Amino acid sequence: QVQLAESGGGLVQAGGSLRLSCVASGHTFSIYALGWFRQAPGKEREFVAAISWSDGSTYYADSVKGRFTISRHNVANSVYLQMNSLKPEDTAVYYCARQFTAFRGPLRTVPDEYDNWGQGTRVTVSS
Repeated sequence: QVQLAESGGGLVQAGGSLRLSCVASGHTFSIYALGWFRQAPGKEREFVAAISWSDGSTYYADSVKGRFTISRHNVANSVYLQMNSLKPEDTAVYYCARQFTAFRGPLRTVPDEYDNWGQGTRVTVSS
């Protein structure tokens, strides 16, 4: 098992920036990839970005491409989400999760293919 803890959320004006952090503990050797997801009120959880733990390859949702950057620091067992040019529609609770260890190969984008979810951090973007 891996425990994931997100932080860095808050209230920001449209056009502003935030940097989210996710710290992993426990069986971190089992991490193949970590992903960021978000869930807005009344909506389903959606994929934001993912990163391979070994080679740092990344994949983004079209809605955040060019504005968000995912990165990792293996020694610190952390993954980050730098969010720039924020929009009101980015308002959501952001979650960090581990891609199923059995799923190697391409980075996954479906929430059901991830486990060990963190508790989430809330991001609110005002217009």
